[in-house]
Amino acid sequence: MRSNEGRLQDSVEQPPSESTSDLLKELVAHLRENRTQLREDWARRITESRLLTAMTREEIFAEATAVYDNYVTVLETGSVEVLEAYARDLSERIIPRGVEVHEVLGIVLLLRDVLARSLFVKYQSEPPLLSRALDVYEPAANRIATTVAVGFVQERERIIRQQQEAIRELSTPVLQVRERLLILPIIGVIDPQRARQITEQLLRGIRANRAKVVVIDITGVPTVDSAVANRMVQTVDASRLMGATVIVTGLSPEIAQTLVTIGVDLSRMRTVGDLQGGIEEAERLLGYKVIREETEEESEEEEPEATT
Repeated sequence: MRSNEGRLQDSVEQPPSESTSDLLKELVAHLRENRTQLREDWARRITESRLLTAMTREEIFAEATAVYDNYVTVLETGSVEVLEAYARDLSERIIPRGVEVHEVLGIVLLLRDVLARSLFVKYQSEPPLLSRALDVYEPAANRIATTVAVGFVQERERIIRQQQEAIRELSTPVLQVRERLLILPIIGVIDPQRARQITEQLLRGIRANRAKVVVIDITGVPTVDSAVANRMVQTVDASRLMGATVIVTGLSPEIAQTLVTIGVDLSRMRTVGDLQGGIEEAERLLGYKVIREETEEESEEEEPEATT
């Protein structure tokens, strides 16, 4: 006599009467046949849950239709490429309107719930078949939810990086004040990433304007650490290789002490106290004659006294 364990093993290894692929086709057919009702139920629950509040009801319904159709296609084919492309496109359109990550994930989870409930209704009289249907549906549904959420987060991060780059470029302009003379005023904290961007912007500016002298003013920089200081020295060296002399102005006493303490090779940097002095030094290097205009009071003081 065979043991109960042996009989149980045989039952587990026996193939089901209906293949998984056939069951999946049945699920997809069910979702397509009931598309109108299920889509409306989903759109209503999105509104009731107060998700996508930045969008109108018509916009929500239109997006719900597109997401629903992509969702069913993924269930049918197992391929998420089309859904990934749609998720990126959707993110580009709704992120600027203030839609948050939790809203996108929320609507996808609501759709998963709406479709799962429809399966419960369809197979409520056949518990074993319901169990198998959910075994087929849930892994695919979870994969879809993850795909959409990841796509949205990646697109959001990309947009944030673009905005940060734009802000950095605006906050660190390379200005041409004379032929062959550039000024780079830096304001705010310099982290390693911003330091790299400053170097890249400056070198592009030197090449584009054929600059010979660059004045970097750091009056508005509160602190400089060793990494940033070494990056500044590298920027000076790179500029020299491109034929430009760099003058650093606006060193505060605190930053000067920091540079000395951390052992930066100051002999490789030309420094001047303030921006005005830096511009005058740059003009001398370029061969301009700096003429200081006398004020009216100074002219009167220099006039000889009249004699009687």
